[in-house]
Amino acid sequence: IKVTLYDGTSYDAKLVGYDESNDIAVLKIDAKNLTPVTIGDSDNLNVGDSVIAIGNPLGELTFSLTSGAVSALDREVTMSNNVTMNLIQTDCAINSGNSGGALFNLYGEVIGITNAKYSGSSGSGASIDNIGFAIPINSVRSIVDSIIEKGYVAKPYIGVMVADVSDEAKNYGTPAGAAVASVTEGGPADKAGLQANDIITAVDGTEISGKSDLSSIIADHAAGDKLTLSVYRQGQTLTLTVEIGEQTTSAIADQQDSQQSQSQQQTPGFFGFGG
Repeated sequence: IKVTLYDGTSYDAKLVGYDESNDIAVLKIDAKNLTPVTIGDSDNLNVGDSVIAIGNPLGELTFSLTSGAVSALDREVTMSNNVTMNLIQTDCAINSGNSGGALFNLYGEVIGITNAKYSGSSGSGASIDNIGFAIPINSVRSIVDSIIEKGYVAKPYIGVMVADVSDEAKNYGTPAGAAVASVTEGGPADKAGLQANDIITAVDGTEISGKSDLSSIIADHAAGDKLTLSVYRQGQTLTLTVEIGEQTTSAIADQQDSQQSQSQQQTPGFFGFGG
């Protein structure tokens, strides 16, 4: 992996680690007197805020800058590899090669990592323009810190596989929520008494509409936190308390065989973002 700075100096980079499910990697180069970026707070973004994307569109137009606005927040997007992410939507021009570039606010703070765009035409044949996406920096900052400090990725989990309740099931009176497909034996949810076919309808008193809501709530908590779940089971509503656990994944396993690791090379500096 090579990292090239703005002045043209090129360095061999070490892949410190990566988290494929969040489309990020950490690179390190042996260089002095680098000027670091300032990390911002993506939770403070509002629709309409001005943002700037810097990247390498088409793999050849190095250090291109485009400007625009935040078009939407917390947009659920399913990638071509079937990974679903909640992203910042922006109308900054983003093209192939921009992935991994920084999305800045007007204070010069990194608040996102550009990683995707809608391209071509929609199913109706309508042209698609300026619908780009970026990973919110807050959603991956702790993962980056974990890779640097520990060499592995630690994530909060409760040990369930869930799906959205189908519209057909709702028509027959089944409540909306996250339907439990399976429970990890010995995991936090199993210890709390959660069972397959349960439907989680609310967390800490707040109703949820499906698996995305549940995943977001769990991601916002840390291991050891407790959640109160409202659970629909065979016509009855139960209240269960689950203590969030920590799931660790190696950040450097199978590096030589991972095609993903070969693409994490587009942002100069210590951090290499995107795919």
